[in-house]
This record gives sequence, C-alpha cells and structure tokens, in this order.
Amino acid sequence: MSAIDAVTRELLEKTEFLAIVTEGPDGPHVVGNWGDYLRRIGVEGDRIVLPAGHYRETEKNLQRGSSVQVLVASRAVKGTHGPGQGCVLSGTGRVESEGEAAQRAKAAFPWARGALVIEVQSVRMQL
Repeated sequence: MSAIDAVTRELLEKTEFLAIVTEGPDGPHVVGNWGDYLRRIGVEGDRIVLPAGHYRETEKNLQRGSSVQVLVASRAVKGTHGPGQGCVLSGTGRVESEGEAAQRAKAAFPWARGALVIEVQSVRMQL
C-alpha cells in the first residue's frame, strides 16, 4: 500500500512551499523548497525528488542516519474542518549528485548540484 494517497498527492500538487526537517547534532535543521520545483521534477510512487542547491547540513544529517520530515499544506485542498489541509510526510532521504534523479534536477535547474530524494514511509494529516 502506498504511503502517498490521493489527498497527499493533491497537497503535493497544490502546495506552494515545503518545509524539510532533519536532525543534526545541535537539534532540528530546517530547509525549504518551492512546490513548483517539486512539480517540475516530480513525485514517483512514494518518492519525492527536489532540486538540491546547497543543502550541505541536510546532506550531513542524512548521512548520519537522520530521518526526514516534510511539511506541506494548501488552502486549495479541502480539509477536515473547512478550506485548507496540511500533512507531514516522514521517511528517509539522500542527496544524489549522480544518477537519473540528479540529472533531471540539473536539467530543470542549472544551479542544482543534484537532487534531494525522499522515500516517504508514512503520512500524518494535520487535523
């Protein structure tokens, strides 16, 4: 069963911004990315691919085994209590500078050094 269901996919298609959180030696580390960047590279099953510009601290945290959480939200998606819905996607991630995902990211965004690839394992809707 896929972690990314229809509502989550709609959120990913309509979100303006993503907040990405990893855990480092000094606590949580937060970076962001634009929703339209996600849509240009894509969501493949339970895998999210984003262009990675700097993300040096994020990459170090992921290499140390940190999990990753991604917060997405959109007022354009009907929520449980009216307009607007958000969710937290949890999983594992890595920064790839070689390979197919990195090539797509670099082709779409010449400033990218590669791709942040997130394997989504679970989704928690914000109520």
